[in-house]
Amino acid sequence: MAPSVAIVGAGFGGLCMAIRLERAGIRSYTVFEKAGDLGGTWRDNSYPGAGCDIPSHLYSYSFEKYSSWTRRYPEQPEILGYLDHCADKYHVREKIRLRTEVRRAVFDGSAWQVTTVSADGAERTERFDVVVMGVGQLNRPRMPYIPGMSDFEGISFHSSRWNHEHDLTGRRVAVIGNGSSAAQFIPRVAERAGHLSVFQRTPNWVIPKPDATFGPLVRFAFHYVPGIQRAYREWIYRYAEGTLYPALAQGWSEGMLKQRALRHLRDQVPDPELRARLTPGYPPGCKRVVIDSSFYPALTRPNVSLITDRIVRITPKGVETTEGSYEVDTIVYGTGFRSTEFLAPMEVIGRDGLSLEQRWKDGAEAYLGISLPAFPNLFMLYGPNTNLGHNSIIFMIECQVNHVMACLPHLAGHGPIEVRPEAMAAWRRQLDAAMSRMVWGEGCQSWYKTADGRITNNWPGPTTLYRRLTARPPRPAYRSAGTA
Repeated sequence: MAPSVAIVGAGFGGLCMAIRLERAGIRSYTVFEKAGDLGGTWRDNSYPGAGCDIPSHLYSYSFEKYSSWTRRYPEQPEILGYLDHCADKYHVREKIRLRTEVRRAVFDGSAWQVTTVSADGAERTERFDVVVMGVGQLNRPRMPYIPGMSDFEGISFHSSRWNHEHDLTGRRVAVIGNGSSAAQFIPRVAERAGHLSVFQRTPNWVIPKPDATFGPLVRFAFHYVPGIQRAYREWIYRYAEGTLYPALAQGWSEGMLKQRALRHLRDQVPDPELRARLTPGYPPGCKRVVIDSSFYPALTRPNVSLITDRIVRITPKGVETTEGSYEVDTIVYGTGFRSTEFLAPMEVIGRDGLSLEQRWKDGAEAYLGISLPAFPNLFMLYGPNTNLGHNSIIFMIECQVNHVMACLPHLAGHGPIEVRPEAMAAWRRQLDAAMSRMVWGEGCQSWYKTADGRITNNWPGPTTLYRRLTARPPRPAYRSAGTA
């Protein structure tokens, strides 16, 4: 009998898992989605200019290559449209239970009791053999702690909860934060605002984004000429692995990446004083590199100010720094996400009453970023230490789904399975050794790390290695639940 599977989240990860089950003829699954539609982060992040910094033909499932992309780097509406297309083509939409939030999952010794709350407040508990968490890392907005935020008399919102009803035309706007999302929406806001004040704590390394549109002839070729799309996708992938990954591993291309970023800054920012304030003091890649060609020009506009003073408080009328006050009527927080709080705020209780919160009190971790001792038949997609700084996360998600699918046949003969503690300990040692070679520990703060500096988000190896590791048979790393 096929196992019953609860999939939490209807973004790229959850949909991939559902599609693979559907294609394998396993229809005993339910996808729980707390929002009113599918799409995950690409549903939530609808700010002006929202898009992906991975080329479209790689930022897609390998089994659904999709020749209809209209540009090299896809924008948010097109990515969301792609996910809608996949949900319809593979007939998984009817298995998604929208406006249903998973609050609690408890392992009862043989299966998972999953408690959900619907939009009308009704609570329901159902039993599943397997739980697959597809909630990702970038789904809960991180608001900064700045005194006086609640006293602001204007309009304020986080970039991932964009207030589309608030017209920014002619307004005095403050943007707090300057990461990848901010770099995308700042140019669009600058075009409309009367004045835009960008509050920067730490500058980012920025490299150009060589975007381009795909005309009808190119799309025709991708669709009808065998091998062209596959070869193009493979070229993008190999370039990322062969050139970008070595820079993060402090290898041969590290200096090349830095020079490319410095040349981009010099070409787009003529003012030496402004250029100095935009030059980072840490190695490229320590924080996520911003890929954008319109961010720097926006900062040189006459109606835009870059402010690097430390923010002291938010006042009813604006922002106060150590050097002065700035009156604004709108504040946009581009301050990222609570990325290291994996699966929060769900309560997850494994074997023998162990909570995931207890298990992860020193930072999230999982074997292959997917599973844990004492949490039988619980799997994660885009879990701890599986984020990338150089390639497509969709590749990693597919590797993880392949691994989960390989685990499912073992359940019929052996019951619930879990990772052996010794396999988890060996994995941790391997990660620590690999992490010591990476640039992420080189003296910068980033969303890759916990407050005490532990890197819980990023994968420290090439993706080819991750594919090999996740392709191994589940045995002997797994055992039947509760066995010594």
